[in-house]
Amino acid sequence: MLTLLVTGKSGRMGQAVLEAAATQAAVQVTHTHDAGEDLDAAISRVGCVIDFTIHTFTVPLVEAALKHGTSLVIGTTGHTDAERAVIYQAAKKIPIVYASNYSVGVNTLFWLTRQAARLLTQDRFDIEVIEMHHKHKIDAPSGTARTLLEILNEETGTSYQDDIAHGRFGNIGPRKPREIGMHTLRGGDVVGDHTVLFAADGERFELTHKASSRMTFASGAVRAALWLKNQPVGLYDMQDVLGLK
Repeated sequence: MLTLLVTGKSGRMGQAVLEAAATQAAVQVTHTHDAGEDLDAAISRVGCVIDFTIHTFTVPLVEAALKHGTSLVIGTTGHTDAERAVIYQAAKKIPIVYASNYSVGVNTLFWLTRQAARLLTQDRFDIEVIEMHHKHKIDAPSGTARTLLEILNEETGTSYQDDIAHGRFGNIGPRKPREIGMHTLRGGDVVGDHTVLFAADGERFELTHKASSRMTFASGAVRAALWLKNQPVGLYDMQDVLGLK
C-alpha cells in the first residue's frame, strides 16, 4: 500500500488528486496539507507527496522531503531557475517525478512533436506553439508549452532565449528563419489546450491536445506515484513513467 500526502487539498488540482487516488486500491491518502498547516508532521508519515500548488512552495516542500526521505511527484509549474535547481539537487538523494504535464495524451503529444520536428525541418516548415488555459492561471506560457518549446529547441538546434517569439506586435518585419512563435491565450474555464503547428508553402500540419477535465492530470500523477514506489533515487518525468523514452 502506498501512503500519500496531497498538498493544496482545497485547490482544483488537490481535489482532483484526492478523487483520483480514491479509485486506486493500492493507494491510501493518509494526510493532506493546505497553507498554514504543519507540513513536517504530515510528510514524515507518508511514502510519497503529490504536489500541484504554487512554485514558491516547492523549496520548503523539497527540504521537508529530504529531511524524511519521502518521494515526490511535482506537478507545479512556473518555477524559477533557482527553484528548478533545488529539485535537481534533491533528486540526487530521493526519487522525484517532475513533469509539466501528467496527462497520457499530452505526453503522447510531446513524443509526436519530437518526431514531427525531425521530419518537418525548419528549412521548409515554420513552427508555432499555441496554448490556452482558464483565466485564473498565473504563469505564462504554461509548463506544458515550455516543455514543447524545449523539445523543439532540442530538435531544431534553436535557443529559448534567442529564437522564441512571444506573440507579435507592430511593424516587426518578416519572420526570421529560425524563429518559433509562442502564443498564450487566457479565458473562461479552459482546462488546457495545446497546439504545435508546422506551416510550409502549400501545406500545414498541426498536433493538438485538448483537456476537458483535470482528472486526466490527477490520474496520471497518481500513476506516477505508484510507479515511483519501485524506483531508485533519481529525477524522472512522465515520459519515464509511460515508457516513452
